Amino acid sequence: MQQRKSGRPSGTDGSDFSYRMVVDSRYTEVAKGKSRLGTLLKTQIVVQLMGLICMVQLIANGKAMNKFAVSSSAAGSYSLLIGEFGRRRSKVGLLRLYIYISSIALLLSIYCSITSNSTLEAIWNMRDWQKKKFELAESLVLLFGSLVQIITISTVLSLIGNMSPPKKAS
Repeated sequence: MQQRKSGRPSGTDGSDFSYRMVVDSRYTEVAKGKSRLGTLLKTQIVVQLMGLICMVQLIANGKAMNKFAVSSSAAGSYSLLIGEFGRRRSKVGLLRLYIYISSIALLLSIYCSITSNSTLEAIWNMRDWQKKKFELAESLVLLFGSLVQIITISTVLSLIGNMSPPKKAS
């Protein structure tokens, strides 16, 4: 094997640059998207944990456990696992499944919040804010989680678009 003595390969004067391969921009976009999605998934994990803490505090204070809230929490946790596997392995099908399941979990959480009279009473009645602080914290977690979910969906859709091979002109 011939060893290189200079930075340029032997047999070229550098004028063959137009024939060299260039990395397609969508690959760099996929790398950036996967990194951003990883950060968003970690943020969703924190939101999920904060929601679980609020739910445990409400149960400890004598509130009944809502089966939709538990279902939403379980679906959210399951969707985060699917999303992480899809992100790590670049699987478009898993990323689409993540979008569906995490959106269902968010809609279940919103439904629980809307049907809970104590949350709405705590928001409208300013005198009871001290008594209803966990309901308010749960509502704030839900709002923040909704915002993160919207950003995550747009990131995943962009990532899926960059992962899919470009359409060939016929």
